[in-house]
Amino acid sequence: MDNSEITPNELLGENEVATKKKKHKYSAVYLISILFAVIFFSSIFGAFFGFVAGGFGQKIFTKISQEFPRLSQITGNQPVAKVDSSVSREKIIEEDSAVIDVVEKSTPAVVSIVISKDVPKIQSFFDPFGIFGDPNASSNSPDQNSSPNASGGAMQKEKIGAGTGFIITADGMIVTNKHVVSDTTADYTVITSDGKEHVAKVLARDPVNDIAVIKIDGAGYSTLNFGDSNNLKIGQTAIAIGNSLGEFSNTVSKGIISGLKRNLTAGGGLGDSEKLTNIIQTDAAINPGNSGGPLLDINGQVIGINVAIAQGAQNVGFALPSSQVQKITDQVKATGKISTPYLGVRYIPIDSTLQKQINLPFNYGVLVLRGQNITDFAVVPGSPADKAGIVENDVILEVNGQKIDANNSLVDLLSRFNVGDQITLKIWHKGDTKEISVKLEERV
Repeated sequence: MDNSEITPNELLGENEVATKKKKHKYSAVYLISILFAVIFFSSIFGAFFGFVAGGFGQKIFTKISQEFPRLSQITGNQPVAKVDSSVSREKIIEEDSAVIDVVEKSTPAVVSIVISKDVPKIQSFFDPFGIFGDPNASSNSPDQNSSPNASGGAMQKEKIGAGTGFIITADGMIVTNKHVVSDTTADYTVITSDGKEHVAKVLARDPVNDIAVIKIDGAGYSTLNFGDSNNLKIGQTAIAIGNSLGEFSNTVSKGIISGLKRNLTAGGGLGDSEKLTNIIQTDAAINPGNSGGPLLDINGQVIGINVAIAQGAQNVGFALPSSQVQKITDQVKATGKISTPYLGVRYIPIDSTLQKQINLPFNYGVLVLRGQNITDFAVVPGSPADKAGIVENDVILEVNGQKIDANNSLVDLLSRFNVGDQITLKIWHKGDTKEISVKLEERV
């Protein structure tokens, strides 16, 4: 036969193929439609919810910024700057308020000290501009205080200097620097914060430290209290109050503690000088006339007495630590005088250079040595050192176990003790190291 026979099975196979092709065609159209529908509705709902969420999220973020300003600081958003500036302002106001409070409470206890003296009236002709005396004084006007001097010339009372002090007892005991009241022939007038003038009497001058105690009559004065200078930290706030330039009373300056345990030699401008040890450095402005005034901490406690400034520098001032001052004032309160213990030796400090020069086994301590004059004994006869057997060329190494070095001078170590105290000295004597006991006596 020419025609081929088609079986039922073959016919069924062709139908399945056609059906499958139709199904694939409809499936592709369906999937594309679904895809377009998803994209369309996603865009619509995404835009809507994004708009809603954006406004709601901003409200949440603003709330978080207000509750957690430090967290919002990291984000850099605009509301953060407002919160931070407010916080900074509050801190500044708080600090200023603390300083203002200290000044208001302390100023009534700070006094100006005026130094005046009888000088020959002819001296005014050599000082026509009042550089050294009172700039308001006239050399041609009569002086009611004029009096004849030994040679018959007229004398007049003139202001020759000024300083500062502060009251430590309600009955008028005042602390100042020794160099402020060093002239035993001068008169001293204290001007309190209310402008009243009081005649002052010098009670005691410390022979070692630049400290003096004076007294005015009266009662009920405002006082200042001593703080603990041994716990000072570099960088903490320091407030100075004083009679700046001898003209601007109760001038206030603020700074920080710039350094501790400084040692320097301070000159008074008249050829005299004094070794100052273990003192405080501050950048609070201190000027001539501030000498003897208090250096206060943020709690209003006296942490030092302003004593010196560095010439040719800015904001480099120095103050005696309150720990030194309080010990002396306590003595004056109890006994009416200053009793300073002494050893009775003349010496030079030992360092690495001196050690090499004279072949010493130590680079610290002091070498007991006589002075240039025949009366400059190495050991004062009858002194505590003499009684303990110390002789020339001995090296004193330690005081009660504390080494004598650049940070702890012999004078500084001895100042920590009282008259009558028994101390132990470690010395090097003719090649041998030994310890000796010494009883301190009062310096006369």
